[in-house]
Amino acid sequence: MTGGPAGLAPSDNTRTEFVESDRIGEIMARSNGPLTGTVVVDLSRALAGPHAAMLLGDLGARVIKVEQPGTGDDTRSWGPPFVGPEEERISTYYLSCNRNKESIELDLKSEEGAALLTRLVRAADVLVENFRPGVLDRLGFSMDRLQELNPRLVVCSITGFGHDGPEGGRAGYDQIAQGEAGLMSITGSSPEEPTKVGVPIGDLLAGMNGAYGVLGALLERERTGRGRIVRTSLLSSIVGVHAFQGTRWTVAGEVPQAIGNHHPSIAPYGAYSCADGMLQVAVASQGQWAKFAALLGLDADDPRFADNAARVANRSALNAEIEAVFAGRPRDVWLERIGAIGVPCGAIRTIDQVYTWDQVRSQGLLVGVDHPVLGRVELPGPAVRFDPAEGEAAQDADTGPLPPPRLGEHNESVRAWLDALDAE
Repeated sequence: MTGGPAGLAPSDNTRTEFVESDRIGEIMARSNGPLTGTVVVDLSRALAGPHAAMLLGDLGARVIKVEQPGTGDDTRSWGPPFVGPEEERISTYYLSCNRNKESIELDLKSEEGAALLTRLVRAADVLVENFRPGVLDRLGFSMDRLQELNPRLVVCSITGFGHDGPEGGRAGYDQIAQGEAGLMSITGSSPEEPTKVGVPIGDLLAGMNGAYGVLGALLERERTGRGRIVRTSLLSSIVGVHAFQGTRWTVAGEVPQAIGNHHPSIAPYGAYSCADGMLQVAVASQGQWAKFAALLGLDADDPRFADNAARVANRSALNAEIEAVFAGRPRDVWLERIGAIGVPCGAIRTIDQVYTWDQVRSQGLLVGVDHPVLGRVELPGPAVRFDPAEGEAAQDADTGPLPPPRLGEHNESVRAWLDALDAE
């Protein structure tokens, strides 16, 4: 799936033979996934673009991260917390979105940097960028120029508010986008306290949408032989997950508002206090309501609560009755009893509790990597996994993810690889 110089590409084995760096050989050998053999040039920084590129790396692609000389990705300086020795402090933010990548330093404004980027574009399958609209054009790498250099190239372009339109040139920062895209207005304890999501969800969604678009374009390229420009933004990614909150307005004419930890269209569905903490309950059907009400000693046929519409209309009264019962026993007792009748419920865990939970570890959501400075560390892992094909061995430590790279760690090896491709 690789479009090399002049639209031709050596086989993966030929590439590996040409590479002189043991590190690159290790990367090529350890790559294990549907995108093995695909080359991604990551020109992005901060979170949305790097997250998209990391997802492609998780699928087996070889990702070459291009960074500003001396400083690198902005997130290398985002902290605290920082970890590692005093002479090489490493941002945990940077570690969160750059596994399975190589790093080279490149001044894109210099003649040498532009020449090397040209070579990378010709050798790549995918290019990921999240510059403000117009920046790549000024650097001499407009979309037309990129496709001229490599007609098979798939370009993933991520912006804050879209590449065109009356506000297309705005810089994109996650919390700004959360507010502008309406998400904060439906998040929080009340309409008077709009609240951001606890992670940069606009960035993360844009990265996911970018990777999703790239996969579609790569599949299309198998049929057409040509690449395509894939565009997404923080704005479109947040609006794209409004779901039923969006149709409340577009169809029903209702303006959704924040109501805290309870569902606007289902009741009881939310967080409740017990004698020693909080739990969450999701009563999503009439049958579940009958069992839940019986467990708590509530009248399931009370006209205020007889069906879901009535329960939503009388949510405050219903919640007060539920919490009055819950207050009499510890959380774990209620979790056991509610779970036993088949009604969905759960605790509210802190982040440290999540990562020590056996279920999380069983799903591969923590991965161990050997970092050249930090030693053995654990990182949050990919959300998608692939069962081994028939006759294929399961992934082991030798084919696991690679640690986020040090700045410029692969300066020489990437150049050697390009030299080998040019010679071929």
